[in-house]
Amino acid sequence: MTYPPPRYHGITGEVSATYRPKDTPPEFVYPNGTRVSYLSTGDSTGGLFGLYRWECGPGVTGPDPHFHRSIAESFYILSGSMTIYNGTEWVTTEPGDYVHVPIGGIHGFKNRSGAPASMLLHFSPGAPREAYFEGLVEIARMEDEERAEFYAKHDNIWLDGKP
Repeated sequence: MTYPPPRYHGITGEVSATYRPKDTPPEFVYPNGTRVSYLSTGDSTGGLFGLYRWECGPGVTGPDPHFHRSIAESFYILSGSMTIYNGTEWVTTEPGDYVHVPIGGIHGFKNRSGAPASMLLHFSPGAPREAYFEGLVEIARMEDEERAEFYAKHDNIWLDGKP
């Protein structure tokens, strides 16, 4: 494996870092209280990756087993405990645990602990996951065909054909 080809061709570097204070409000809050902070979007990273902080309340939340054809997904547990499906079983995680799911890898995640939990979600390459996260609140109001189109557009393939 080698380094990828250069994307920056200047000779002096540039001032381009971003800073996000820890008390920045989340960009999106689900009706159940789950908070999603868009730390780095695919758009802001030139399509390289997306990084999101996911903060759940004590209620059960999260997707059933599924896979993606175009993106890898990684989970880093910050606080509490999440169960993450690794393709064969639900693994109970704790702060500091990390799970990487390659493109095509079956996975899911749930907060089943009865307590708040938080994690970082990393997608590579950086797909527009914000539209997926925000669109999920409308899923219950969608007809079957519209729901199937939504999931196909956002590269979510459910094992049983629907979540």
